[in-house]
Amino acid sequence: MARVLLGVSGGIAAYKALELVRLATKAGHAVRAIQTPTSQRFVGAASFAALTGAPVLTDEFERDAARGAYPGDAPPEHDPISHLELVHNADVFVIAPASVNTLAKLAHGLADNLLTSAALAATGPVIVAPAMNNHMWEHAATRANLQTLRQRGVIVIEPGTGELASKGEYGAGRLAEPPEILAAIEAAIVPPGPKPLDGLKLLVTAGGTREPIDSVRYIGNRSSGRMGFALAEVAADLGAEVTVIAANVGLDRDPRVSYLDVSTAEELRSACLTHFSLTDVVLMAAAVVDFRPGAPADTKLKKQTGQDSMRLELGLTPDILSELAGTKKPGQTVVGFAAEHGDKALDYGREKLKRKKLDAIVVNDISRPDIGFDATHNEVTIVTADRETSVPRSAKQDVATAILGEVSRLRAEDVARA
Repeated sequence: MARVLLGVSGGIAAYKALELVRLATKAGHAVRAIQTPTSQRFVGAASFAALTGAPVLTDEFERDAARGAYPGDAPPEHDPISHLELVHNADVFVIAPASVNTLAKLAHGLADNLLTSAALAATGPVIVAPAMNNHMWEHAATRANLQTLRQRGVIVIEPGTGELASKGEYGAGRLAEPPEILAAIEAAIVPPGPKPLDGLKLLVTAGGTREPIDSVRYIGNRSSGRMGFALAEVAADLGAEVTVIAANVGLDRDPRVSYLDVSTAEELRSACLTHFSLTDVVLMAAAVVDFRPGAPADTKLKKQTGQDSMRLELGLTPDILSELAGTKKPGQTVVGFAAEHGDKALDYGREKLKRKKLDAIVVNDISRPDIGFDATHNEVTIVTADRETSVPRSAKQDVATAILGEVSRLRAEDVARA
């Protein structure tokens, strides 16, 4: 089990950190806590000390009675510098909640309290779980700070959406639930060694293409790119070398993943063909618009006086998935995605699997508002030639894990048959 250093910054969500400690210690991890002075206005040090079974530190010059040791470990004979010894002995440092102020300090390398000093001294995995008002979360400065932290390898656990601390406030900014934070901690402390997708090159498409009508308007779809980005992040966790071709995606990006931005179906096709020959697995999660205007205008089309309609002639966009599947070499795996609507969704998916000659297809019913496009959760069926695997409604990260597990199974069977 691991030594977990928990940093608690100020905010009403600090009470959830107590539940995180309880879950972590129940799972067998040894936990030490450090708090900012502001956090103690919400939860006192005695509560964390009782749950961790160890002293709680707040000040850099405060003596640690345990001399940097974690529960179950013998303290050293000397009296070390508290924040350096605590973080040196930690397998992972998690800050939950991470206030907007603490995030800004971390992004700019400030060390004006024990928590931020420990963060700068950390050499192992660092995780932040932000919690704040939705306007603070959406502010450009906060987004920039998070991007900076991600680029440095800090793991960010996105907050949830719901009711906030202020009466009547609703939006993004709720601290992620303690089980989710614990799962991220345990994923970060996986011991070094071989990973399931080591050496594998993955190409993932994400988002939705846009086909111009004129210089202002376009035909598009509601795909956010969340599923494709989740696949890329999980694949990187599992050791793969991942390239994402992102069609109009505005989500935060993982520093372990390479990204190429495109807009139209033709741009997506060109990028796929460029990378396909060097790829082991293709996951075509992008929603490609099926039709495009035959003659898009290079200026803005104007509505004329008395005009009550406009005729728009559409042509088909290229079938990128069929083109790739039709030219794949032995050892390559091509997985399609089918966002269908209604009771026949699975039947349509089965037909696409055969017609496009895919190794697998992931089918989801977009008629449900709680899954699919621009939702944080999904519910899918993974269809292959020999079986169908249902994945119940789960966070898209968990759905991505299930999909990549099925890809690994298919590839292992191909190797066994070779």
